[in-house]
Amino acid sequence: MTIAILILWVFIFVYSILGSIDFGTGFWAMLFDSKKPPSNAAVIANRFLSPTWKVTNVFLVLLVVALVGFFPRSMYMLADVLVLPVGLVLLLLTIRSTFMVYAFAIRKFSRLLIIVSGLTGLLIPALLVSVLPVSLGGFVAVVNGVPRLEIAKLFTSPTEYAHLGFGLATELFLSAVFLADYSREAEDEHSYTIYRQLAVALGPATLGMAILTTVTMAPEASWIVEGFRREWLWFSLSVAAFTLGYSALFWKRRDGRVGSPRWTVTAVVLQYALASFAYGAAHMPYLIYPYLTVEQGFTNPTMFVSLLIGYAVSSVVLAPVFYWFWRLFLKDKRYLKPDGTS
Repeated sequence: MTIAILILWVFIFVYSILGSIDFGTGFWAMLFDSKKPPSNAAVIANRFLSPTWKVTNVFLVLLVVALVGFFPRSMYMLADVLVLPVGLVLLLLTIRSTFMVYAFAIRKFSRLLIIVSGLTGLLIPALLVSVLPVSLGGFVAVVNGVPRLEIAKLFTSPTEYAHLGFGLATELFLSAVFLADYSREAEDEHSYTIYRQLAVALGPATLGMAILTTVTMAPEASWIVEGFRREWLWFSLSVAAFTLGYSALFWKRRDGRVGSPRWTVTAVVLQYALASFAYGAAHMPYLIYPYLTVEQGFTNPTMFVSLLIGYAVSSVVLAPVFYWFWRLFLKDKRYLKPDGTS
């Protein structure tokens, strides 16, 4: 069971990081494309966005398959409780993916693609983050054995809006940090300066929203706040990683340039890994408090072994593909700088 939880955590973490960068990049592309003339920061964002949204969706599929495969007994309650937010997410993902497929090939729809990508880039993460308060307890009622989400109570709770704010701040901060590094890799110092300034502004806001989210949990979910106290070491390491990454935005380089975005990206991703691990450990053993535990939702041993073998084989197949993708679209100067300048 521990292995299954670890696999699920890896997929959730990877999708949350890639999804935040992907959706946030869509928003920045829309914002900077609206300027007259359009900023080169929009070109950088679209250059990254064009191939990478497909990879992000791969991890979403892997995550859903892992959840259904490893915890099939949990799907009855999860399907009843989360049908509204998950259904809206799937609808928005379908709209976004459709435009991504066709709009790049048809120039007259390119502006509409940027708008759709930007708006869905804000709505999808907000809906996904709204799932977290539901799992904390206080928003699910079981009537005659049927679980129901108390939507009115959820959307009048401060913790819901604190989660939404934290999700949006995280998405915009992560994407700004990554695009700063991407701009530096493309040797576009003007775009780098823009995204670095955004990251500098959004870093403290993200940390502040994380603290606010924890504070607003207490009325409905005092149990997980106690769990946070038990996991204080992991959260402390997470704050230390954030401090290191944020400070890297101000480091002076030997060539006179300001900031080391590669260090920032690495440290910030590490920060979220530590924080999400601590959050998951504090959340155990519940999937939805207090009605559904990990043990209650777990699959049988035969299915577990089959899934484990399947994921091992798929990892062997996908790993070289992802490496090739990284070399082609994130490192190759011919793609990063299509004008051929050096």
